[in-house]
Amino acid sequence: MTKTTNENKRPTHAIYMVQGEKEKSRWTRIGSAWPNKSGKGMNLVFDAIPLSGRMQLQEIAEKNGSDTDAQDGAQ
Repeated sequence: MTKTTNENKRPTHAIYMVQGEKEKSRWTRIGSAWPNKSGKGMNLVFDAIPLSGRMQLQEIAEKNGSDTDAQDGAQ
């Protein structure tokens, strides 16, 4: 049985744990997200849950035909 929902599509966003500030910040990818079927929310899948630092959701940008993660340091 094949699902035809957004759950089969590639993630549109990456979830990061960010520790530190500005140039000294360290980004660790901890999950992925994509719009849910209604388009009014996001499905979040975590590989880890941070106990400190902050989390940031970044759109995954395509570059040269492959996905790369956007890490612009926005807060």
